[in-house]
Amino acid sequence: MIAGSLLPHAEMVHWWFASGFLLLGLVLLAEGIVGRQVWGARRWRLYLWPGLVFLMGLLLWPVMALYTNSTIHMVAHGSWAQALMLAGGAELGVVHGKLRSQYWRLCTALAMIVSGGALLAHEQQHWLFARAAFLHHALGWTVIVGAVFPLVQTFRPRSFVAATGFAMTVIVVAVMLFCDRDVAPIFGHLSQLAGTPHR
Repeated sequence: MIAGSLLPHAEMVHWWFASGFLLLGLVLLAEGIVGRQVWGARRWRLYLWPGLVFLMGLLLWPVMALYTNSTIHMVAHGSWAQALMLAGGAELGVVHGKLRSQYWRLCTALAMIVSGGALLAHEQQHWLFARAAFLHHALGWTVIVGAVFPLVQTFRPRSFVAATGFAMTVIVVAVMLFCDRDVAPIFGHLSQLAGTPHR
């Protein structure tokens, strides 16, 4: 009983990562609005978003080890960790000049597809089971569809639409994560199997 009370509620982990995604989205939006050339006038700013993505990937490893209650959750969190680290690492390599091909930027689109697929695979309930189930489905499809923006950026790096679309996708993901509750109704509906509603 005491050990159980020391653990934060499950949505707290989602809120921590939501804060990270919100910061990431705002950095991407700022870069998209002013353009990469202006943004890169201070070289350190080019490292902000890939460094943040890589750090969030690293932080997903302890989440995988400490906050998972099933094999599918462990596989999903491990997939997200690897995908974020791949995307962040590839972009850091491009920014630093160690990776010269523009196609390394495809890693971000790949990471989004893997992450979206993991979100869909690890939610085993239907859309209207509870708010958490709905959000996992919505998050999965949002991330998969949003992968088109970094894909376009690979071939058209100066595209304002692609840059702002990518940033807004990340911000929408952050908002969805902030809305998470373990057991709460969605659109007035809550499955009888979901359990006692929280908040």
